[in-house]
Amino acid sequence: MAAYFHFEKIIGFSPEQADEILRAIPALPGVFALYGEQASSEPYLTRAADLRRRMKRLLAPPESQSKRLNLRDKVARIEYTITGSEFESALTLYHAAATIFGYTEARRRLKLHTPTFLRMTMENEFPRVYATNRLSKRGLAEMYGPFPSRAAAERYCDAVLDLFKLRRCHEDLQPYPEHPGCVYGEMKKCIEPCKQACTTEQYAAEAAGVKAFFDTRGESMLSTIAADRERASEEMEFERAAALHEQHQKVKAAASLADEIVRPIPQLRGVIVQRSAETEDNADKAALFLFEGGCIVGPELLSTLGVRAVKEQTSVGSSLFAQPLMLQAVPLEGEATDPAISPEDRARAALENLEARVAPSRDLALLSDHLSLLRRWYYRPEKQRAGEAFLPNPDGSWPVRRILRSAARHVLGDPKPLPDVQREAAKAVKTRILHEGRPEVERVVADAGRKRRRSQAPEESVPTPNE
Repeated sequence: MAAYFHFEKIIGFSPEQADEILRAIPALPGVFALYGEQASSEPYLTRAADLRRRMKRLLAPPESQSKRLNLRDKVARIEYTITGSEFESALTLYHAAATIFGYTEARRRLKLHTPTFLRMTMENEFPRVYATNRLSKRGLAEMYGPFPSRAAAERYCDAVLDLFKLRRCHEDLQPYPEHPGCVYGEMKKCIEPCKQACTTEQYAAEAAGVKAFFDTRGESMLSTIAADRERASEEMEFERAAALHEQHQKVKAAASLADEIVRPIPQLRGVIVQRSAETEDNADKAALFLFEGGCIVGPELLSTLGVRAVKEQTSVGSSLFAQPLMLQAVPLEGEATDPAISPEDRARAALENLEARVAPSRDLALLSDHLSLLRRWYYRPEKQRAGEAFLPNPDGSWPVRRILRSAARHVLGDPKPLPDVQREAAKAVKTRILHEGRPEVERVVADAGRKRRRSQAPEESVPTPNE
C-alpha cells in the first residue's frame, strides 16, 4: 500500500513567486512534503490542520533574530495531499513516510508501538493467558485485543480468570504430587495441575471455557447462567436464582472491561466513517476506511446524495414528529437512462470496493503499525475522537443503514433543533388582526378554525353535503 503512495498535488517553488504560490495552497488540513533542489536530500514531511498557514510559516521571509525554522531558500518543490480528518492525515502521513524513508523510519517518526493483547497459549499442554505486545504468526488467532494499555488488558485478564480456575503461573509445568503449588491454589482459584490435582481432560475443559469467554466476550457464559436462573425461578428455587443472578452480574461486569473492538486479530474487522476532504468534488461525500485483520485500507468515498437527516425530536418533544433518517433515491450524473441507484446500493458498492483492496499480509511489522494507528484513534476520548467505527452484524453483513446515517451526520451535520413555537405571541397577533376589522383575514381565520374543529369532531357528527 505505502510503496505506491504519491501526493495528489505537485508545485514548483521559488522565493520570487512565493506569495503567489502560497495563495494557491488551500487552507485545509492535509499532509505535505518540501523537497530541495538535490534529489538525494531528504524532504521535510509533516501534516497540518491548515496547509497554507503552515507553509507560510516555513516559506515566508524570515524575521530578524527569529529562531523559527525557515526553509524559503532551500525548497524547490512542494507536494501535498488534502485530507478530511485527523485519522486520514495520520494514515496518509504513515504511507508517505514509509514510501520516502522506509517502514522502520516511518515507525520511529510516528512513534508507533504494538498495542497490548491477551495471548492464550492453547498449543501448550496446560494453557494460560498473559498480556503481551509481541505478535507471532502462530498465535495471531489466539491474541485478543487491542487494548488501550497493558493495565487495561491485565485488569480484564484478572477479572476473567477470577471466574475460572485456570493457572496463572508462568513456568513450564512438570506436574508431580510434591509440587509446592502457589497462592492461587491455596485460595481455590486454580485447579492445581502442578500437583496433579486434576486430569489433563479437566484442565482442557477449563481452558476451553476461558477461550469461549474470550471468543464471545462473555456471551457463552452469560447465556448459560441466564438460562439456569430462569429455570431456578420457574422451579421456585429462589435462593439459587438469587445466587445465579449475582453470578450473572459479576460475569457481566468482567465482560464490560473489554471494549467492543476486542477480538482475535484475524476477526478484527470494521468500518470507520470520516469526513472527506473539503474539495468541490467531495462536497456531498464521506470517507470510508476498512480495517480487516488489523490492516487498514481506504479511503473510499461514499456519496450522500439522496440522504437527508430529519430532526428526530422536535422542540415540543412529541413522538408524533419523530422521524428516522430519510433515504431517497436520486439519479447520479450520467445515469439518466439507468434506474436510480439507492443510497444503500452505493454504500454496499463502496464496502465491496474496500474489501477488494484488502491484501492479506504476513508482515508482522506492518500489521503492528496499522494496529497502533487503529488503537491510537479508537481509544481517544469520545469528545476528541472524530468519526465513528462500525463492526459487522453477527451474520457477517454490514450495518448499511447505520453507516449511511453516520455518513450523513458527518457530511450534512446534525439536524438543527426547530425553534420553539410562540403560541401566546401567535394568539396576540390573531386577536389584534381581528380587532383591526379586516374582514378578509377574519374570514380566513374563522374558516381555518371551523376546519380544525370539524376534523377533531366524531365521525358521525360531521354533517354531509346533503344535510
